[in-house]
Amino acid sequence: MRAQITNFLSRPRWLASRATRAHAWVLRRTRGRLANRNLIAPRQRVLALTTVGRKSDEPRSAPMGYLRDGNNVVVVASNAGLDRPPAWWLNLEANDGEAEIDFEGERRAVRGRRATQDEWRRLWPKVLEQFKGFGDYREFSDREIPLVILEPRDGSST
Repeated sequence: MRAQITNFLSRPRWLASRATRAHAWVLRRTRGRLANRNLIAPRQRVLALTTVGRKSDEPRSAPMGYLRDGNNVVVVASNAGLDRPPAWWLNLEANDGEAEIDFEGERRAVRGRRATQDEWRRLWPKVLEQFKGFGDYREFSDREIPLVILEPRDGSST
């Protein structure tokens, strides 16, 4: 039911898109510092993921919750449980996984990839501890919702 409510709240699309862009803009400008002070997302760590648009060839930023896994960052390509994958995931796939993230006060160049089955089994329970709604999204959507591992590229921490 929660996924259906979130899915409903992602409408109208134009409003959701504007809110997402504004959220990403704040995260990029503060390098994620604002979110980690619980001003934007009180119960969840949030980062801005910036990819290059596969059609526009322009930078596109999207805010999302994340989970730390050592030096890696884990995000969920849920798109609020919709049947279409999020644009950032399609952009990431189209650009060999290359992206940037702004989080915890830093900007980092990363390479994203789909989690292996072993990684998924290990990380999925941790994701659900942080945000139980992702479990609902998996039930609500007909598509596979991947976990995405964002690995730092060499010398990427700034």
